[in-house]
Amino acid sequence: PDVVTLDVEMPHLDGLSTLRQIMQRFPRPVVMLSSMTREGAVETIQALTLGAVDFVTKPGSNTNIKQVMQEASQKIIRAAGARIKTTSLPMPMQSAAVAVGAAPAAPTVEKRVTPHQRNDPIVLIGTSTGGPRALNELIPALPANLPAAVVVVQHMPAGFTHSLAERLNTLSKLKVKEAEPGDRLAIGQVLLAPGGFHMIFDANMQVALNQNPTVHGVRPAVDVTLISLIQRFGKSVIAAILTGMGSDGTNGASLLHSMGGKVITEHESTCVVWGMPRSVTEAGASDMAVPLPEIAGQIERLVKEQRGV
Repeated sequence: PDVVTLDVEMPHLDGLSTLRQIMQRFPRPVVMLSSMTREGAVETIQALTLGAVDFVTKPGSNTNIKQVMQEASQKIIRAAGARIKTTSLPMPMQSAAVAVGAAPAAPTVEKRVTPHQRNDPIVLIGTSTGGPRALNELIPALPANLPAAVVVVQHMPAGFTHSLAERLNTLSKLKVKEAEPGDRLAIGQVLLAPGGFHMIFDANMQVALNQNPTVHGVRPAVDVTLISLIQRFGKSVIAAILTGMGSDGTNGASLLHSMGGKVITEHESTCVVWGMPRSVTEAGASDMAVPLPEIAGQIERLVKEQRGV
């Protein structure tokens, strides 16, 4: 098949174990079907980090079935054009519920977080399709002593970003949390925009959330958060636009680039979907196109340059 739709709950071999085998032996685009429960959200994040391209939430009793089927068909069509690589993940020896894609135990080392000062660098990472897996590689690669605050906008509906933040926090040297109203930027901390909300920073430099109309068809939108940060902090912002469908992030990246700020785009060779980075590049707003494994090092270099280290 060109594309596989895959439920987590199946007899004999569950969906996550099936996904692991598909990605290891017959890599191809997979779209997961997910429940809206907390357990379903955790399993969905595991599936996306294992290599699933996207997911569709299962319809509930009050759901418009036509709307769900339209979303599913669109995501299947998009998935057909995704770039898929063979995973090197080992096959699990224990039951899937325990083994597949589960994050390792949280480290016991306390993560240091210090207040962000106005001239300190801020790293904005924006991504969409293929983003959870990319973040699963990028965020843990950032050093504990990175002298910058980090903000992440991942296109995702409400109910799923909390699980993504928890997973990334478990894997990373930095503290990762789903952003809440009133949160402040901090060195050593990653704030993840909550699904279903646009995230901006108000006059007090605190997180504010809203459910204004979608931008580029999504909420949260990278452009909304990035432009908000640029308005408050100017070229202290460093933007990294990763894999994703569409053009979200291009307006903010263009503004930042015109001010002399730095913009990194993920190189086409490692993108699941070379959409958002391509749009930024074609707008002339990319300072460098970097393969995913090298982005953390470039972020660290730019942050140190900005601080004069």
